[in-house]
Amino acid sequence: MRLKTLQIIAALGAAIAFVLAFMAAGAVLLSGLFMVLGLAAIAWLALSLIKGVLHRERKPEPRIRA
Repeated sequence: MRLKTLQIIAALGAAIAFVLAFMAAGAVLLSGLFMVLGLAAIAWLALSLIKGVLHRERKPEPRIRA
C-alpha cells in the first residue's frame, strides 16, 4: 500500500506537534521548579526577618544628663 502525499504530510505534522508538546511540557516543569525555588527563598527570607525582629534585644535608652 502506497502512502499518499496528504498522509505523509499529516504524519510529519503529527510528529512535529508531538515533539513540540514534549518541549512545552518540559518548559512547564522547569518553570514550575524555578517558581517553587523562588517561593521557598522568599519564605525563608520572610521567616528569618520575622525571627530577627521578634528576637531582637532591646538596648536600654541612654540616660539624659543635665
